[in-house]
Formats: sequence, C-alpha cells, structure tokens
Amino acid sequence: MESSEEQKLQVRKLELSDKSKGFIELLQQLTVCDSVSDKDFEDRFRELNARAEDHRVLVIEDDLSGKIVATGSVFIERKFIRNCGKVGHIEDVVVDANARGMQLGKKIINALTDYAHSLGCYKVILDCNVENKAFYEKCGYKQKEIQMVKYFI
Repeated sequence: MESSEEQKLQVRKLELSDKSKGFIELLQQLTVCDSVSDKDFEDRFRELNARAEDHRVLVIEDDLSGKIVATGSVFIERKFIRNCGKVGHIEDVVVDANARGMQLGKKIINALTDYAHSLGCYKVILDCNVENKAFYEKCGYKQKEIQMVKYFI
C-alpha cells in the first residue's frame, strides 16, 4: 500500500487546468518562458493533444497545495533507420525548487522513459547541462557524444 505522501505525488498527463496550477511558472524555473495567455496555452495544449501518442507532457501535482511541482515531456521521432525505428526525446524536465530531493525528477524521467519504451522506441535521448549529468546517470542514462545548437533570434 502506498503512503499518503506517495498518493499525493502521482505522475499524470498534463491537463488544461494545469496552467492555473503553476505549470508555466514551473517551466520558468528551467529556462526562459514568457507568460502564456490562457488562449495560447489552450491552443498549444489542444495541438499537443492531437499528437498525443507522439508528444506526451507529464506532470506531478501536489494534491495538498494544488500546484504542479514537476514536469517533463517526451516526443517520438519516427525514423527510416533501424527498420523504421522510433527514438524518444526527453525535454523540459524540471522539479520545483521547494520539492527537490523527493525523487520527483526520477519519477518523471522513469515515466517518460517507460512511455517511450512502450511505443517501441529503440532508445531515448536527452540533453542536459554538466551539473545534471550525475542525476541522469542515476536514472540509467550515459553520456554519448556532444550536443550542437544553432539559435534563431
């Protein structure tokens, strides 16, 4: 039987009502994320929902506070290589600063990884900064090659 604390911190899919539960503010702890209007949030939510299998956003809500305290997403890339295989890409993983140390990041990563595996992905990849490398290694990931980026300003 789960403890009451575990029951309050379950991983689930993003819901439209999560905007009012601090979802955008949580993303702002990760990176630049301007305020998002209710209409823009709903439009993007519906767009992602239409691609529900290929793009999954997961959250953990603290039932006591009603706030979203962790999130992450995975999108599925369909390839020609590896017998038309699929690759999961994990993105936008963040745990609220006040909820760190409770294994919530690991819960999100495991759920995203399991989801990609359930769809037949032959691997799951992610990018992280050097400070988070040890965390992802604890989740079973290992460093492979390097990342390159080109921003369009």
